[in-house]
Amino acid sequence: MKTNLERVYKMTFASVYPLYITKVEKKGRTQKELDTIIEWLTGFDTTTLQQLIAEQVTFEEFFKRATLNEHAPLIKGVICGVRIEDIEDPLMKKIRYLDKIVDELAKSKKLEKIMR
Repeated sequence: MKTNLERVYKMTFASVYPLYITKVEKKGRTQKELDTIIEWLTGFDTTTLQQLIAEQVTFEEFFKRATLNEHAPLIKGVICGVRIEDIEDPLMKKIRYLDKIVDELAKSKKLEKIMR
């Protein structure tokens, strides 16, 4: 039986990206702003993001290919009831960094503050 972590790692980025778009657009933000913060975190420009979506890469592969921003460890707080700083699994921590900055964008935080 797969663990919850394994299930998350095997999810495709393509399956979650539209949910991120919907979340931020409901709050008056744009897909361009979403792509901007994803690029800040991962180094993936919009073209590369679209290629990764087309390839149906898993979160595991997505972050394996990413060049994480050196300031990513400054992303702190609680996501899904768990404090990011307390997450020990390196891949899950990266996934939660992404979730946290998407939440911050949806909560109308300024891009300059999100991109620490």
